[in-house]
Amino acid sequence: MDGGGMADPSKIGTDWTDEELDLIVADHFAMLAAEHAGEPYVKARHAQELMAEIGRTHRSVEFKHMNVSAVLSELGLPTIRGYRPKANYQAALFPAIDRYLSAHPDAWDIGQARLVEAWRRDGTQTERASSLGPGWSDEGKAFAPAPLLVAEAPLVGSNRSRPQGLQRLVRKFDPAARDARNRILGRLGEQHVLHHEIAILIAADRMDLAKKVEWTADVHGDGTGYDIRSFDPSGAERLIEVKSTRGGPTSDFYLTRTEREVSEERPDAWRLYRLHSLPASPSVFVVPPPLERHVTLTPEAWRARF
Repeated sequence: MDGGGMADPSKIGTDWTDEELDLIVADHFAMLAAEHAGEPYVKARHAQELMAEIGRTHRSVEFKHMNVSAVLSELGLPTIRGYRPKANYQAALFPAIDRYLSAHPDAWDIGQARLVEAWRRDGTQTERASSLGPGWSDEGKAFAPAPLLVAEAPLVGSNRSRPQGLQRLVRKFDPAARDARNRILGRLGEQHVLHHEIAILIAADRMDLAKKVEWTADVHGDGTGYDIRSFDPSGAERLIEVKSTRGGPTSDFYLTRTEREVSEERPDAWRLYRLHSLPASPSVFVVPPPLERHVTLTPEAWRARF
């Protein structure tokens, strides 16, 4: 489907104008808000209306929506189901997204209500796991949460270079800081990983270890350098630091000095679990120390003393 008579032949193969980009970015956010509010909408109808207004082909509109998804994924925002991120950007797209987000700061709240709902729902599973406690018997097998989808960590290096326009957007809107301030996002991610660890140990018939899994950040608070104390099926200890985002796997995150120090002190046990695409389709990848082999660490602040 290429839009038939709606397409303007003179526009085929040309860059989109600022006005056209502003229209598709606004349309994208309208669909994104509807999807995460549980409101019905039809992507094809949105596409047809936009094509009629700007004279672009259906293929061009679909491709540009996937470009927008790729940018939002890097900014720690959720994406629209069916518009998988495609990072072949037109440079003018970045200012268009900047214009929209600057004019609509409430766009950062898209999906937050679903996070709260998921957090409360998962909380009931967490309470069940906690209530089983040290005396957890084989009857505890009735509690069997599903493990997370585990993916490979993304590549680092030249394959991850960002266009300058995207770098500016990331600096301006700082998705890592937003995620770090989002307490519900962080706790939901930790709950997901807690359930994941329990599920893996139950599946391995290690009920003795499953009932020892500890949500350390909930029991002892932050500052230990990890969020969850777990085990692999052989009994080896795992100290898990969870970093969560509504965005995609390559969005930035913050790592504290303590977390890095514990990763260096206990490389055998410490693991970073990067949980992304919350809450709609959470999946995780695991990063072992040394961290520099997998991520680029950039200093954001310095501690000064006399």
